[in-house]
Amino acid sequence: MKAYALLGGPEEEWPQNIKNDFALAQQKNDLLIGVDRGSLLLEEMGLIPDLAIGDFDSLEKSELAKIDSSVPDIRYSSPIKDATDSELMVKIAFEDYHVDSLTILGATGGRIDHFLINLFMILNPKINKYAEKITLLDKQNLLNFYIPGQHVINRKAGYNYVGVADLSGVKDLNIEGARYELANYSNSYPLIFGSNEFLPDKDTFEISFKKGTVAIIYSKDINRFHNI
Repeated sequence: MKAYALLGGPEEEWPQNIKNDFALAQQKNDLLIGVDRGSLLLEEMGLIPDLAIGDFDSLEKSELAKIDSSVPDIRYSSPIKDATDSELMVKIAFEDYHVDSLTILGATGGRIDHFLINLFMILNPKINKYAEKITLLDKQNLLNFYIPGQHVINRKAGYNYVGVADLSGVKDLNIEGARYELANYSNSYPLIFGSNEFLPDKDTFEISFKKGTVAIIYSKDINRFHNI
């Protein structure tokens, strides 16, 4: 079973056709999760999440009552806690529902501290064991995560660029078969090798490394202006 989770990030950062994609997922009996305000946002799209998680401190009492009356599984967290709502969601999805994969939306945009929390939770040892089953997705980017080993990276339609991001320090990182290759790179701090590309005649390249956590960032320009 696949799982899809909506967090409370700005709607302008959502992928196109998000409502149709979520509705189709539910038709396939995939798990639909709302995290804090994401639960209300799903209901406003006419979709009832299977699972809602959070302290719900961003909701009015009437909004929370609506979720409480419709969602079959609600997990309340304390506003004062060690784990974030996102981390709790990941653990519940994999440990209670035993999902095969988890795609997280609404995790980017808005407050940068919220985005960094959602990104760096992948380094939490309790979450890291699920890293390769987690995807972060917004209208412009798709992130997959990898733990040490050798991995084949596949082209994804619509994304022109691919970045290789060392999130935690890395040992012997290799990129082979992409436009820009790298051999036996090691460091002790995060670094992103951005704006790489698949070769025109190839739909894959390979990465390998012995230590650390690496994100593959698929990106596309959405207008003619970009930062780098």
